[in-house]
Amino acid sequence: MLMTGDQYIESLRKLNTRVYMFGEKIDNWVDHPIIRPSINCLAMTYELAKDPQYADLMTAKSNLTGQTINRFAHLHQSTDDLKKKVKMQRLLGQKTASCFQRCVGMDAFNAVFSTTYEIDQKCGTNYHKNFTEYLKYVQENDLTVDGAMTDAKGDRGLSPSQQKDPDVFVHIVERRADGIVVKGVKVHQTGSINSHEHLVMPTMALSEADKDFAVSFSCPSDAPGLFMVYGRQSCDTRKLEDGADVDLGNRKFGGQEALVVFDNVFVPNENIYLCGEAEFAGVMVERFAGYHRQSYGGCKVGVGDVVIGAAALAADYNGASKASHVKDKLIEMTHLNETLYCCGIACSSEGYPTAAGNYQIDLLLANVCKQNVTRFPYEIVRLAEDIAGGLMVTMPSEKDFKSDLVCGENGETLGDICNKYFVGSAVCSTEDRMRILRFLENICLGSSAVGYRTESMHGAGSPQAQRIMIARQGNIESKKQLAKNIAGIK
Repeated sequence: MLMTGDQYIESLRKLNTRVYMFGEKIDNWVDHPIIRPSINCLAMTYELAKDPQYADLMTAKSNLTGQTINRFAHLHQSTDDLKKKVKMQRLLGQKTASCFQRCVGMDAFNAVFSTTYEIDQKCGTNYHKNFTEYLKYVQENDLTVDGAMTDAKGDRGLSPSQQKDPDVFVHIVERRADGIVVKGVKVHQTGSINSHEHLVMPTMALSEADKDFAVSFSCPSDAPGLFMVYGRQSCDTRKLEDGADVDLGNRKFGGQEALVVFDNVFVPNENIYLCGEAEFAGVMVERFAGYHRQSYGGCKVGVGDVVIGAAALAADYNGASKASHVKDKLIEMTHLNETLYCCGIACSSEGYPTAAGNYQIDLLLANVCKQNVTRFPYEIVRLAEDIAGGLMVTMPSEKDFKSDLVCGENGETLGDICNKYFVGSAVCSTEDRMRILRFLENICLGSSAVGYRTESMHGAGSPQAQRIMIARQGNIESKKQLAKNIAGIK
């Protein structure tokens, strides 16, 4: 059953999810002004799936049930599926100009599905059946699942089993006949509070000494012992101001990150997908990372489309749109953005079937895609800030623009003064000029930057993580041989 956006929001109210923020427990977190924009953003993944004009991108036929499902719960069955995933993500970035949070679950589904199949083949376990039944449940109920991979890690120079406090990694603390008990945390988890369920994976390749940390499982967001601490963002308390509108920039949508704490959470056997088979931890990590690095060739491109549009509007409103250097900057922004999209489509087009039957992207090209994402959005933002001008970060608040306080010798109000002196081109009102500049401030520096600027650097692994994979998969030896063959070296 495909839910609507409103049905999704109402489904969150039925959960007893424990959420903390600013040192307090947040009881009605669904309607909290800081959290709600991120919920609205995720709700768009449901709304567009119900819209007939987007059905081809937003929905798919499940290979498990034969039913029409949201593509975010789909196992890729072809390179066409992989390309539609990227196009869907670009569409949602265009609609929200923020992080819509559901990608990590989709990428986790596909990584865990193929990895559990291979674990069962070698070890005689039952993980693949467990996961297949779980995914059917997710698809049939149209659930949002947080794909949870990143641990706190503690001392990066030590393995998980060498840490002074092992809880900086999620690990098994007790094995029972009917399941396991886990303890630890997952950090900066995208959309975790807005999710119905969590799908946990290891964070790195592991040795046999670290087998207690080689664990993958699923559990509901309101499982006993599980709670979350909301991650604050730049400019977030603006949302708490009375009547806040213009100063918010992106008023309706936003991203979300949180600390997810597993405080002795019990996981039944049927929800376990890896339990001590350390040799497969790295496989699961590598596949998830590949899928998620592919994702950035869609979502960041969609947000980039909005940034380019906002910068062009700022040029119009500033009366500078005809300047040759402005035109050239918009061309450069478009070139960089479309290059990211090319990478996302390329690694999808070169996909191939796994032993389990779902499709894997080309891992080398996916890592090239994400490596570019660690750079190009920063240049796109720099150019947008250049075009917008310094007023983007120095203008008075919207309360000043609306103030009736008399401050001029001729009876002018504070609002009169601000609206008079911050006027731009005749094509727009002063308020509209302020709106687009605040929007750019938000997306380049503020709350939406979590889903575009900084997250472009560290999401799906930091730049060095991609460079390690590029070195591993670049096959330099074969390139040497090509040169030898042509140069006549035997």
